[in-house]
Amino acid sequence: MEYRQLGRSGLKVSALSLGTMTFGGKGNFAKTGDTDLQGARRQIGMALDAGINLIDTADIYSTGASEEIVGQALKGKRDKVLVATKARFRMGEEINDAGLSRYHLIRAAEASLKRLGTDHIDLYQLHQWDGLTPLDETLEALDTLVRSGKVRYIGVSNFSAWHLMKAMGIAALEKFIAPVSQQIHYSLEAREAEYELVPATLDQGLGVLVWSPLAGGLLSGKYRRNKATPEGTRQLADWGEPPIRDQERLYDIIEVLVSIAEARNISAAQIALSWLLGRKAVTSVIVGARTDAQLADNLKAADVVLSAEERASLDKVSQIPLIYPYWHQARTASDRLSAADLSLIEPHLK
Repeated sequence: MEYRQLGRSGLKVSALSLGTMTFGGKGNFAKTGDTDLQGARRQIGMALDAGINLIDTADIYSTGASEEIVGQALKGKRDKVLVATKARFRMGEEINDAGLSRYHLIRAAEASLKRLGTDHIDLYQLHQWDGLTPLDETLEALDTLVRSGKVRYIGVSNFSAWHLMKAMGIAALEKFIAPVSQQIHYSLEAREAEYELVPATLDQGLGVLVWSPLAGGLLSGKYRRNKATPEGTRQLADWGEPPIRDQERLYDIIEVLVSIAEARNISAAQIALSWLLGRKAVTSVIVGARTDAQLADNLKAADVVLSAEERASLDKVSQIPLIYPYWHQARTASDRLSAADLSLIEPHLK
């Protein structure tokens, strides 16, 4: 397992991380999986044996059950792993039981600590944007949590680029502890993060954790053009993430994935994960699984190295078009672009 530095922090995390949205199986999250404590112990053991040192969860996953299961499964092993969790979504019926207010964040962190059975959270992430709470209030609350010892590092998730840069700016201006990472949706099927989130990451020296790297299982190789959707899959359960706006493009990507995978005699999922592991700015790819067999297969992606030709074919079939102002920059400003700019524009200059 490769270990990569998380942004400008001194923390090193494994290139693959273990996601636990499948733990608990309560409410709408039952569509993603229903791993119980026994199953979680097996999967965490498999992850640790593979060299994974970061486990990602969230308070909203199965309304706290995922955190509880992670905490119980890590008894006696807590010092061997980094635990990341998140807060923002509604966790109660009262009016202030949601959002990124000081009130909710500090209460949410304390509740997560209790469910996880630990005295600190290694990476505490804002799960989603809150346009009603002033960012200085949110960042001050996170700063307080870090300085109190309850949280080690902070990150954001599902922010737009201007949200992210506003947070970084306020942290610098007010001398608050700044985010070291962002957790984003990114895959061969969904490369929108390359427009601004990836360049912002490179410019600011942040780490990137990737969620849903297989597009909700769409890139596993099970979904093929003109073939029936397999029973028991997340997409068949109408999970709805990610939204597919061009189904034919998706099938084109899958055909290239499957072709490369069959030539190597490995799974399409391993190819898709390996492609992400080689992308600029990506620190760690979060893998989760409904079954032990799926997890075992995903973990093998850490050892897959794509050739330049394989990578080029995947890049080409999944390439996103340049939108404004990027097509204009490609035409008129290519002589003075930074490495962050070129992460998006350079492939279009060839």
